[in-house]
Amino acid sequence: MRVLGQPMTAIRIATAGEALIDLVAQPDGRMLPCWGGAAYNLARALALQGVATTYLNPFSSDRLGRQLAARMLADGVVLAQPEPVKAVTSLAVVGLDAHGHPDYAFYRQGVADRAITAASLNASCAALPALEVLCTGGLALDPQDADVYLPWLATQRKAGRGVVVDANVRPAVIQDMAPYRANILQALALADVIKASDEDLAYLELPGLDALAQARHLFTCTPVQCMALTLGPEGACLLVRNRQGVEVYRAKELQPVQVVDTVGAGDCFLAGLLSCLLHHAQVPGQTAASVLAQADAAVMRDLLTHALAHATLCVMQPGCSPSSWAQVRARMKQVPALTA
Repeated sequence: MRVLGQPMTAIRIATAGEALIDLVAQPDGRMLPCWGGAAYNLARALALQGVATTYLNPFSSDRLGRQLAARMLADGVVLAQPEPVKAVTSLAVVGLDAHGHPDYAFYRQGVADRAITAASLNASCAALPALEVLCTGGLALDPQDADVYLPWLATQRKAGRGVVVDANVRPAVIQDMAPYRANILQALALADVIKASDEDLAYLELPGLDALAQARHLFTCTPVQCMALTLGPEGACLLVRNRQGVEVYRAKELQPVQVVDTVGAGDCFLAGLLSCLLHHAQVPGQTAASVLAQADAAVMRDLLTHALAHATLCVMQPGCSPSSWAQVRARMKQVPALTA
């Protein structure tokens, strides 16, 4: 494995899943190409937050694949598979509604980021001695890829690494929702940390009268230690398992936000959460798992408000626009969030 950027011995977090080009519809009918994909966005955002990060999937040798790889390297991400493959780059056509919310149409057959196996993912992880956390979600939860990602997650969980799954439901890419829901739930059953939106939980048709009740339900049927629930303009919640049950923390910025679009907001939220978690785990004797296990209220609120500020900075710019650690902390000071 050829080392690019940070040394492999320093890598603390790995992402796996789609990397694609978003073709975003503009008001004049043009299509604006943007880098995208849940795992791709997350890796970039983590690296820009100062976390030593690797991306596990390969890129295409085509022009778009070379651009995706170059952007990721420029942002400081290490490529676990730096040699390109012949398969083409994934595409997504993105339309925005009046509120900046995206809808997607995906072109994903025979593409580069799917030229992967559970064995190759595990081999890449085995070469990372400092690896603490691995992340997947989004289009990686397509049931057609279940034989890749589910065995990989199970193996890495058994090895003692933290598993993060972003539900990030994409109904536009799936014809039959029943097996898709089932596969997502299987992935969530392997997760230590889950990230989901209220819309994701509605698509999963979980028991409960509202999103918070549905999120609580996941704590009864999965081993999840921590769950981030995003609620759009209503802010976000962080649910954490403790000895008494499940503690819920809430945060919402007090100042109205001028939303350009919400593309990549969830990815930036998750990157903010994980980067802040690993920041608190830098204390001697601490790990990401131990920070979550202790569930200190001040730390949990810091995780949530950092994640929320990172997502807010993203929606104020077009496309997925991750920010640095310093930019997020400045936002937290400038526009405090109401917490509970």
